[in-house]
Amino acid sequence: MNKKFLKKKRLKSNYTDKRGQIIDILENQEINSTTIITFKKGAVRGNHFHKKTIQWNYVLDGEVMYYSQTPKKKLDKVKISAGDFIVSYPFEKHAFKALKKSRVLVLAKGPRAGKNYEIDTYRLTENLLVK
Repeated sequence: MNKKFLKKKRLKSNYTDKRGQIIDILENQEINSTTIITFKKGAVRGNHFHKKTIQWNYVLDGEVMYYSQTPKKKLDKVKISAGDFIVSYPFEKHAFKALKKSRVLVLAKGPRAGKNYEIDTYRLTENLLVK
C-alpha cells in the first residue's frame, strides 16, 4: 500500500450557501474515537507512535508544527494551521509543537481511544522534539 506520509491537505467546502459551509473531514471511514486536543503556545505533544491506529488530524484553530518520522526515514516537519488536515499512520513517529494557542480535532481508527488510550501508544525513547 502506497502511503503518502507528511502530506498536509487544505480541506475545501463541499457545500456553501448563505448560511455557511459544509466541509467533510472524512468519508467512508470507521472511527473509534473523536478527540479535541488543546495546545498552549510552545506546548509539545506526541513524541510517540501507534502500531495499529490511524490518526486523522484537523486543525480547528491556531498553528502547529507537525513532526513525522517513518521507519528508516529522516525526520520531517510541516506547519499546519486552521483548516489543514494531516494523517498519522501506524508506525509513524509523530509530535506537535504549538506555534500559538491551538486546537486540533483528532479522529482515530484503532484501539487508541478513551480508557484504552495507552494500549496503542508507544512513547519514544528518543523524542522527536523537546520543549
